[in-house]
Order: sequence, then structure tokens, then C-alpha cells
Amino acid sequence: MDLEEELGVRSTFFIVPERYPVSKELLKEITARGFGLGVHGLKHDGKLFLSHDIFQKKAAEVNAYLRAWNTRGFSSPSMHHQLDWMHHLHIDYSTSTFDTDPFEPQPDGACTIFPFVVHHVPKQHIFVEMPYTLVQDFTLFVILKKKDIELWTKKLAWIARAGGMALLNTHPDYMHFGHGGKPRREEYTVDLYREFILHVKATYGNEYWNPVHSEVAEFVRSRANVTL
Repeated sequence: MDLEEELGVRSTFFIVPERYPVSKELLKEITARGFGLGVHGLKHDGKLFLSHDIFQKKAAEVNAYLRAWNTRGFSSPSMHHQLDWMHHLHIDYSTSTFDTDPFEPQPDGACTIFPFVVHHVPKQHIFVEMPYTLVQDFTLFVILKKKDIELWTKKLAWIARAGGMALLNTHPDYMHFGHGGKPRREEYTVDLYREFILHVKATYGNEYWNPVHSEVAEFVRSRANVTL
């Protein structure tokens, strides 16, 4: 949060509720400082979408965290997804898909660089799905072992030409912030993230909008003339 405030941008933080301790003070600080907040699955154990029955039962637990954290946002761990099932969640928006990414465990992409509305007529429920459109940091720097941000900048240029949504999914726990020596095996220097944000600001100036997820959802609903 300090880094993004310094750079003049803001993200939505999706946090796993049952993998590690989550303090109420942290959740309050995130929203108080103008960042977005969402629930990131439940345990991040790969079991949330094993079956519809399992998901329906776990959805009640996820909904309890959504209420407690005062958020309507969700992101699925490892991008496992069944969008029709997700209407059991009390959400207005989600990032649980991607435009295209063959490295994901469930590699069926949404095949779009735009947010879209997911309808469920029987439940009279909709939510806005926002697929990530730039390769995740873990894939780029840990799996592919890239040492620069060229894949991000090249893809961003294409998205900008198409007037699409550039959504970058990063993980602060994989970023090395310069404390305690060199990055560990599954870490990358935070300077690469900083370099990308500075590239965005220098290349595109005032041509882009940097909303949090809830603001994108509100915009999409207004353009689609739908209500929640």
C-alpha cells in the first residue's frame, strides 16, 4: 500500500480468510486508505470447486466473510471457476478468470479483454466478471523465469490499442521488498512492479483510468443498464 500510494495508483486486495491470520486492523486500513478489498476463496487449498455440492456448502462460509468484511468482491484461488455456481455467492464483482493463460490449472480462458456481466435468471442475480489480462507475476517471474517486464509492456500496448481493460494480478507475498538480502527462490524484486507502474504513467499519461474493482463493476452495470 505504501508503494502504490507513492506511485499514485491503487489496487484491490483479495485476501484468503482461512489460510493465515487476518487482523481486523489490516482490513480497516486497506479500505480507509482508499484501496479495494475482496475475499480470495476460503482456504486456497484447491478444493472449493471440487463439486457443486461442495461449493454450495462452502459458499455459505465465504458469504459470512463477505458480510463481516463489508465487501461484495470475490476472487477464486488459482483461478478455478464455474461462473454459474458463483451465483451462490453474495457478490457484485469477481476476478476468477483470465483472457487467455495456458499455465493455469483450469486453462479455459474467458477470451476477452473486457469485463462482462454474468447473469443467472432463476436466482435473479448478476455479477461483473473482470478477467485478468496481463500474465500473473508468479507465472512471469517464477515459472517463466523472466528477468524483465517486456511481456507486460507488450501486452499492455496491445490492450491499449484495443481500448480494453488491463488487469494485473500480483502477489505481495512473492515480492521481495529489499529486506534480508537477495530474493528467495519464489520471490522477485519489487523493483519490477515499480518499473511497470512507472512505465504505465510515463507511456499513457492521463489516458487511462485506475479504478478499484467496485468502481469497474459500477461502471459496467451502468453501461449495461442492469441493477443488482
